[in-house]
Amino acid sequence: MHAYVLMRNHVHLLVTPARVGSLASMMQAIGRNYVSYYNTMYRRSGTLWEGRYKSCLIGADYVLTCQRYIELNPVRVGWVSEPLSYPWSSYSCNALGAADPAVVPHAQYLALGHTSEQRAHGYRELFKLDIDPDVLRDIRAYVQQQRALGSPVFQMWVEAAFGRHARVRPAHRPRRHVEAVERGL
Repeated sequence: MHAYVLMRNHVHLLVTPARVGSLASMMQAIGRNYVSYYNTMYRRSGTLWEGRYKSCLIGADYVLTCQRYIELNPVRVGWVSEPLSYPWSSYSCNALGAADPAVVPHAQYLALGHTSEQRAHGYRELFKLDIDPDVLRDIRAYVQQQRALGSPVFQMWVEAAFGRHARVRPAHRPRRHVEAVERGL
């Protein structure tokens, strides 16, 4: 796991699975174990999060942006004014070098510097820039549709390697008259 944030009704994770299917197995285990524990502790029943997990492949050029997206989530929803103020995320590990046994640095993070101090400083510098609203929209759309977020070259590789569509589909169905024209009616 490279980044995480625990929210009230969902969680964001940036992970590199060890093998095919291990992400699904991990999420299933969390659903079985943690939700059961939480329900027992707080004398409640039912699901804890908003439905089934969604995932998407992320190209290397989007890794650090997605880490920022994840760790800035409590700021975006107005719970805190800065990510350091939210204790249930990987920000203090990635930005300050605080120990967190759950976090393993991604290669893109390691490329920020030669020492842990340089990497942490470089990572904090990234947070001085806002994430472009179009990029925020893209991240949400690619996760929602479970597509491959990355460069066009990365997306073509995903499509060739896995035989699956990598790009997001338009949000709405075409209008009926457009469908009729396309069918020659």
